Amino acid sequence: MDFRLTDDQKALKAGVRALLEGRFDRDALRAAVEDGGLDRDLWRALGEAGFFALRLPEEAGGVGLGLPEAVLVFEEAGRALLPGPLIATHLAAGTVPGAAEGEVVVTAPDGAFVEWLDEADVVVGDAEGAVRVRSVDPLTPLHRLPGPVGRMPTTGVAGVGALLTAAEQLGSASRTTETAVAYARTREQFGQVIGGFQAVKHLCAQMLVRTEVARAAVYAAAVSGDPVEVAGAKLLADEAAVDCARDCLQVHGGMGFTWEADVHLHLKRAWVRAERGPVKADAEEAEAAAL
Repeated sequence: MDFRLTDDQKALKAGVRALLEGRFDRDALRAAVEDGGLDRDLWRALGEAGFFALRLPEEAGGVGLGLPEAVLVFEEAGRALLPGPLIATHLAAGTVPGAAEGEVVVTAPDGAFVEWLDEADVVVGDAEGAVRVRSVDPLTPLHRLPGPVGRMPTTGVAGVGALLTAAEQLGSASRTTETAVAYARTREQFGQVIGGFQAVKHLCAQMLVRTEVARAAVYAAAVSGDPVEVAGAKLLADEAAVDCARDCLQVHGGMGFTWEADVHLHLKRAWVRAERGPVKADAEEAEAAAL
């Protein structure tokens, strides 16, 4: 199967990256980390750019694109560590007034948690009794839902949400791989750049392999929409995002563990996204059941 992007898809990806670099660069990211709140102006800018209305038909005021294009857009969002209940608002476009335009912030329970509950204007689903808990990610406030959590489906709207989460994880894995390679090319130790050491080469090569395997799985699931492939894509993308962020920390040495470095933000966000449905055990069960 050919997963090479068309010229239009490449232009869409480049356009979203340029938009996010202009509206949510590193300074904006660090400011958001310090402030902790949701930037409503940025949210409306995303709405104006068609971020939330991407899959709505043109006659309904949307952009009229499909799931493969949405995956590319959310991959860029994951790469930039864009905060907020992006997927819930995207999924609510067309059903919740104002969601498509970015005028309304929508959240929804996902797995054991609901994100950005205090900032949301609309909650799709039952979040009654949810209790605020401390989040490892400074840009993802969390409430834990009461009671046991059943297995999350990978069909319908839940399946789209799972795939878009996988796309965000893929974007984060790509970014940490690029960051590690760039650092290894310039950081010198013992008279040479650390990228010249075999151990660092292996780390970077493994990061690239994980990322590209996850990319193939995510793009394939976006084309097929098959629930088992969605589960596999989420599983591989979760592993790629978490393991690549850890290896990026390793390449950066002690610097990677400082608050000033951004690497830890990718790892913390990857941990939070991995708790969205389907979690690892559920995705593995879905894969095993299909064998």
